[in-house]
Amino acid sequence: MKKILLLAALTVLAGTLSLGCSKKTEAASAAPRKLTKDNIKVGFVYIGTVNDEGYTQAHDKGRLELEKMGVRCVYLENVPENADCEKAIRDLIDEGCNVIYTTSFGFMDWTEKVAKEYPDIKFAHCSGYKRLPNMSTYFGKIYQARYLAGIVAGLNTRENKIGYVAAFPIPEVIRGINAFTLGVQSVNKNAAVQVLWTNTWFDPSVEKQAALELLNQRCDVIAQHQDTTAPQIAAQERNVLAIGYNVPTANAAPRAYLTAPLFHWDKFYVNDVQKILDGTWTSRAVWDGLDTGMVSLDNITNLAKAGTTEAVKAAEDKIVSGALKVFAGPLVDQTGAVKVPAGTVMTDDEVWNMGWFVQGVIGNIPSN
Repeated sequence: MKKILLLAALTVLAGTLSLGCSKKTEAASAAPRKLTKDNIKVGFVYIGTVNDEGYTQAHDKGRLELEKMGVRCVYLENVPENADCEKAIRDLIDEGCNVIYTTSFGFMDWTEKVAKEYPDIKFAHCSGYKRLPNMSTYFGKIYQARYLAGIVAGLNTRENKIGYVAAFPIPEVIRGINAFTLGVQSVNKNAAVQVLWTNTWFDPSVEKQAALELLNQRCDVIAQHQDTTAPQIAAQERNVLAIGYNVPTANAAPRAYLTAPLFHWDKFYVNDVQKILDGTWTSRAVWDGLDTGMVSLDNITNLAKAGTTEAVKAAEDKIVSGALKVFAGPLVDQTGAVKVPAGTVMTDDEVWNMGWFVQGVIGNIPSN
């Protein structure tokens, strides 16, 4: 009798296991559902806070535009560029997010790892280079706006020495420094740009200290590739001028602020989500510039010398029309070696991977 009962139990268990396996197979093979405004949920992973007056706030303006469209959004802020990023992404998935944007360079590998596990979720990573069928990359050609900011700095320095507070020695930052320096040199051949690395994206105290060090070396305009307004505040305290980054921040340092290269992430987010809703989304590498409105230069304040706005507008029109290429030859590096011969222009790929400084930059690129 015991044998009969045992056999019956095993038969029921086998049927249950078979049914469970069948359900999993069905779920795995089922086509992903079409996303609509009723079921789409977009998650953002931020390295800073939504009110940082910098990089994260610029991204969050894009989230707010999506919400105006009726798209549900959630975000996680102050996420470090380590395994916490992976946890943040998984937390968003657990909350039901089926579209996820990770907004800092150091999030790239973690995004790729999770994206491979969830092929039906759409991902996009900002400023990186790794893509998958369900993972795009996106960035703006902010170097074009930095070139224009360099014109502002070159026309408004008295000491011909401009300080640049820089985050990490990666191509994104290096090409921005080079473009800025070329803008400076286009209007002021005697001016140089001194770079100081902080090895942080977001640390007001470190950023401010770096700016003060540059000011102690007689720099009289401070520019930045940092996520806070600390360099601008340092410049104001020393009664010199500053160029911001990411969002307009004239209120943070009104006696120093000249202008700032700006990102308009809403241009990407609104377009990308609309493609998802239309069913036309594909993984791609987005890298747009002044001509699409993805980047711009903020209005130039009345602290700038007369003629500055006109000089910037003339250069901007040429960049948009294609008549002016920021990285057109001849270009030489700090040693005087020709990197881009006359009559040639760097390709997007060469610009994206730039790892050398143009002549006119004071400072080194760490080998690591």
